Amino acid sequence: MNKNFFSRDVLEVAPELPGKKIVRIVNGERKEYFITEVEAYRGTEDRACHANKGRTKRTEIMYRSGGYIYMYFVYGKHWMLNIVTGPVDSPQAILIRGLKGVRGPGRVARELLLDGSFYGENILDSGRLAIEEGVNFPFIRTAERIGVEYAGEYWSKLKWRFFVNDTDFLAH
Repeated sequence: MNKNFFSRDVLEVAPELPGKKIVRIVNGERKEYFITEVEAYRGTEDRACHANKGRTKRTEIMYRSGGYIYMYFVYGKHWMLNIVTGPVDSPQAILIRGLKGVRGPGRVARELLLDGSFYGENILDSGRLAIEEGVNFPFIRTAERIGVEYAGEYWSKLKWRFFVNDTDFLAH
């Protein structure tokens, strides 16, 4: 992946991530996983997006250009992996919700051994985490985002979750 890939609008990038490989390098060992599920969060107008509350220390990285890693901690126990997209000062990010064989964003971060030290790292030149080409699927499923009812009916009903099933890989 290159800078141009992540510099696009989140709603262009997110549907292209299922099937891509995410690579984690620990102590020189490379482990590859396929991304199966993501959710898009788009700007200050999106009531489910952290940037909706404005620019804060937590969300500062979302205001950078696409390709940066946005990590945050929830429920006092789970790290969440997000990749920033879009141009500078247009806060957008994609939550990585699933990998082949790993469902749930907290489990994704645990499987990849991620923590807050990844916050602000650029995935394009990180020596620890990368996204690479993988399997291209002709059809990506969509559904409503999960756990964002607090954002109101309009924002919680948007089909900004993009995914493939583990069984979709059998055809490839």
